[in-house]
Amino acid sequence: MKKYYITTLLLFICVSASFAETISKPKLIVNIIVGQFRESYITKYAANLSPNGFLKFANEGASFSEARYDFMQTITPATISTFTTGTNPSSHGVVTENWVDYVNNKTISLIDDESVHGLDCDEGVGQYSPANLTVPTLGDMLLNDSPKSNVVSIASNPLTSIVMGGNSSNVYWIDESRFNWISSSAYMEELPAWVENYNDLRIATDYLDVKWELSKKESSYINNSDDKSELKGFDNQYDRLKSLLKFKKDIPKNYSQLLVSPISNTLVAEFAKHAVIHKELGKDDNTDILNICFDTPRYISQIYGNNSIEFEDMLYRLDGDIDNLVNFIATQVGVENVLFILTSDHGSSDPQSAKKQNLFNTSQFKVILNSFLGSQYGEGDWVVGYFNRQIYLNRNLIYKKNLDIEEVQNRAASFSLQFRGVSHVLSATAMQNSYFADSYAQKIQNSFYPKRGGDLTINLMPGWIEKDSGAKILSGSMYDYDTYVPLMLYGYGVAPKKIATPVDMKDIAPTLAKLIQISKPIASTGTAIQPMISLFKQ
Repeated sequence: MKKYYITTLLLFICVSASFAETISKPKLIVNIIVGQFRESYITKYAANLSPNGFLKFANEGASFSEARYDFMQTITPATISTFTTGTNPSSHGVVTENWVDYVNNKTISLIDDESVHGLDCDEGVGQYSPANLTVPTLGDMLLNDSPKSNVVSIASNPLTSIVMGGNSSNVYWIDESRFNWISSSAYMEELPAWVENYNDLRIATDYLDVKWELSKKESSYINNSDDKSELKGFDNQYDRLKSLLKFKKDIPKNYSQLLVSPISNTLVAEFAKHAVIHKELGKDDNTDILNICFDTPRYISQIYGNNSIEFEDMLYRLDGDIDNLVNFIATQVGVENVLFILTSDHGSSDPQSAKKQNLFNTSQFKVILNSFLGSQYGEGDWVVGYFNRQIYLNRNLIYKKNLDIEEVQNRAASFSLQFRGVSHVLSATAMQNSYFADSYAQKIQNSFYPKRGGDLTINLMPGWIEKDSGAKILSGSMYDYDTYVPLMLYGYGVAPKKIATPVDMKDIAPTLAKLIQISKPIASTGTAIQPMISLFKQ
């Protein structure tokens, strides 16, 4: 028996060692999230892309051609939270940037936090924290299981950076008033010396008098024949581009313009390089994570449309930024030690033009719905909020009048369906009391979090967006143009491969957890993607 026990133990040790050799761990994972970037864009613009930017991922890495988010609320904080936590908004709770507290009817912000203060910025700036994030991210789990690891999250937008970073990582974003890189006391007592030194260089100041001009010949642009009705008196889009996007020194500290120009992407990439050096990412066997989000593509596409020459030129410049960033990190750490992942937070609707105005007037909708409920139950402030297609009713008033909340919600839902542009409406009570499978209702339910969700959730018809946003395009629907995103891997021994296996984006975090041999995020409902895991077996 003793001999059998020893033999079995040796066999177990050998098998365990063999498994460890079969799936090794990368020293660094770099998650690159490009804002509002459709899966089709790389193919559309391939002729003008360099071979070492987006096309390096597409041609030299592994591409998953059927990656999607499986919920309706495809807004940036919700989708990024799904990417980092491994579950849908119905579990991670990030369903909108703001919601209504039903107890006092006050609006709550996802990241605003007056109990903290910003670092290296003016008083009252940078008061953000992850206090309202309810579940840990992959980075949080990594630091819990491997305290010597590093997790760094970088974006121009504080909301984006915080939902990427979670509770435990080094989280940095841009203070647009000074264009400094800052954080808050929620993460650290003071900025590291390397960040302060970088801020002292005042690199953004050099760009204040730079004109945004086309980086290629005008005739080579695919979007050059865009709707001429939008040109506002100029003969062509090139003149409009030069006129609208000048950064002049005679406008003091007008750094906010940089955020809606390609320069912002460049500055994000440059800061990421400094983080790699000063945090010594990928320099030991404790896996590190670097999260980077380029928010500017989202800003530019919303302002000018994703078929504009502005968006296209930004994309070509970002292509160069990604080329430089990936090459730099590969040189510093060794491409065989780094797993690069390139994806997007969501796609986008088609542009709203003078010829096609599929706009849902939310202000008018709230007024009319409030009047309807007043006619049914008596005058009052029945509608207390609208955020990201969610209507919040005055529950205090409902309870005060001793009304049945389910009845009020159902009447409001039935009435809402009469509005142009509204496709579906589900009540909070219906989503709490029922389970919807394989239908539009399931995608809405996957976006519903009872403590923060509205009394009604509205799904607009394909192509419709909210008028009040002022944007030409938006995201936030269950349709393919919003849910369908690129997912490409490069480095770490990944061979060129095209993979058509459907991928739910909530499966990324548990897959990476398995790869780096840590616990998957505790709220994760996703499962490891076997075709992805098989890429790393050696």
